[in-house]
Amino acid sequence: MFRRKLTALDYHDPSGFDCSDETHFRNCIVWLEDQKIRHYKIEDRGNLRNIPSSEWPKAYEKYLQDLTCPFGVQERKEALDWLLGLAVRYEYGDNVDKYKNCPPLAASGNGDRAVDPLINLDSNSPDFKAGVTALANILKIQRHDDYLVMLKAIRILIQERLSPEAITKANQNREGVPVALDKHVLGFDTGDATLNEAAQILRLLHIEELRELQTKINEAIVAVQAIIADPKTDHRLGKVGR
Repeated sequence: MFRRKLTALDYHDPSGFDCSDETHFRNCIVWLEDQKIRHYKIEDRGNLRNIPSSEWPKAYEKYLQDLTCPFGVQERKEALDWLLGLAVRYEYGDNVDKYKNCPPLAASGNGDRAVDPLINLDSNSPDFKAGVTALANILKIQRHDDYLVMLKAIRILIQERLSPEAITKANQNREGVPVALDKHVLGFDTGDATLNEAAQILRLLHIEELRELQTKINEAIVAVQAIIADPKTDHRLGKVGR
C-alpha cells in the first residue's frame, strides 16, 4: 500500500518494503527523517537512529508528537502513511520547478464529462481509512467502525459549518437593542441586586429564544399549509374539495 509514495520519494526498495517487519519499519522512519522530513537537527536524531535500541519505540512516539501527527504508535500503518504524505509534501516544496514542468496526464476521450472522484474509491483501502481518520481527528468527529459513515459525517460538518455561506453567516454581527432592566419586572427577589440583574438578563435571553422558536414554528406551519391547503372548488357539485 506504500509502494506508490515510496517510489515517488526514491526509496531504495519500495517493492520489498514490509511494514510489519520491525527492522524495515524502523529503517524507513529513520530514512524519512534523514532524507525528506528533516524535522530534527542532525545532532538530535541519535535516539531515532539507534534502531536496535529497546528505547526506540519511545523515541518514535516522541517523534510523532513533535510532528503533531494525528496517529499514535499503535496505529502503525496510518502513522506511516501520514509521514509519507508529509515527506511527499516537503519533497514537492523543495523541488517546485521540477514538478511544475512535469507533462500532464493524457486526457481521456470523455474529457467533457464530469468524473465522480469517488467512483473508484476503495473504502477498505488503508490509505482511505487513514485519510478519513486524520480528517475526523482534525474536525473532532467521533470515530465509527464504518469509515463511510465517518466520511458522511465529515461531509455534513463541512457543508453546515465550513461552507462559505456558513462562515459568512457566522461572521455576521448581530446588533442588539439596548434594554433598560429596571423596566422589566423579574417576578421574584434573590436578595442580591447583582443576582437579580443576572436573572433578568437570562429571562430576556430566554424570551428571545422562544420568539425565534415561535417564528420557526410559524414558518413550518405555513410551509405545511402550502402543501396540503390547496382546495379546488367545483361549483357543479356545490362543495369545496378535490
